[in-house]
Amino acid sequence: MIELRGITWDHVRGLGGVTAAASVFAKVRPDVRIEWTVRSLQAFADEPVDRLAERFDLIVLDHPAIGYAVARGCLVALDEHMDPTFLEDQGVSSVGRSAASYEWERRRWALPIDAAAQVASFRPDLLERLGVEVPRTWEDVFALAERAPSMGTKIALSSIPVDALLAFLALCHSFGDEPCSRPEVVADRHVAQRSLEVLGRVLAASHPQSTAWNPPSMLEWMATTDEVAYCPLAFGYSNYARPGFRANLVRFAPGPEGGDGRPTGTLGGAGLAVSSLRPHIDAAIGYARFVADPEIQRTTYFDGGGQPGHRSAWTDPAVNASSSGFFADTLPGLDAAYLRPRHDGILRFQETGGELIHGWLNARGEAGAVLDELDERYRRSRRADERTEV
Repeated sequence: MIELRGITWDHVRGLGGVTAAASVFAKVRPDVRIEWTVRSLQAFADEPVDRLAERFDLIVLDHPAIGYAVARGCLVALDEHMDPTFLEDQGVSSVGRSAASYEWERRRWALPIDAAAQVASFRPDLLERLGVEVPRTWEDVFALAERAPSMGTKIALSSIPVDALLAFLALCHSFGDEPCSRPEVVADRHVAQRSLEVLGRVLAASHPQSTAWNPPSMLEWMATTDEVAYCPLAFGYSNYARPGFRANLVRFAPGPEGGDGRPTGTLGGAGLAVSSLRPHIDAAIGYARFVADPEIQRTTYFDGGGQPGHRSAWTDPAVNASSSGFFADTLPGLDAAYLRPRHDGILRFQETGGELIHGWLNARGEAGAVLDELDERYRRSRRADERTEV
């Protein structure tokens, strides 16, 4: 019996799909048993992949970790082991740039089994009670923020450090500059200043717990109380749009539009990678391919609570009917989402840059000094990797 160990994050979206797929895979490969372990969402963003690869055969990871992992030789290059036709379909059927996000140094290091981006979330019953439509622009967001307290509710912005930084990057992208596309600055100073000001204005009108919430904790609050009617930017979790998942249904839409009419949002999601440091590489690759298969994605993976990464699932009528249209409603936001860098030093920048933006949101102060320091921390991240690609 071959025993594989997998690691994902601690939410039904992270665990449900992969365990359901493992149960079905056991019928195809009865000689393989897969045990899944969870870690916190924060650890999902922070824990070094090379350490995980020493203990786990299968690793669900965030795409900015790819450069770090490749530099340390701890992942299998999947294109050296998988059928090119299968990998071509993964690229053609990508949701936004999900498939491309796991490519580095002309190799494929993970399969996009889960797709997500920062999108808007809302309680349809509370917006109806307020007599407002889902905001389309940031001015609409501010108008809702002013109106919401009249009904005893508020807007929110999940803005723990990493989410605060990713919201800032999304705003820069939406306001006309590609963040981290140049080696010296995160974004054009005018665009960066405007983005920081909008973020601060949103947070000033938001639920007081916002800076302590990550996306699922904010969505839990939205789904179980009437205190939050709308959030303009948080990574989407289709589970909350499934009738009966929580007391109240949460629906989703693309984030507010920027100056070019595109919805705002930073790409997230999760890829499934295979450790190169463990003994059963072929069996692990077989399971990874099985999970990413479009039929499994549309059925077993979604039914288990996962959020598929294959485009055919996002456009599937049955999948959408079971999730209040989550996938069809947010797909334009994912297709327009900003793709983060993946160079070796970017994880450290996410950590320290996030702390910087989060600190400013809590204490305010002079925006220029914060942006100067953010640029410096970004430059340090680039110097940490002599083979930088963006």
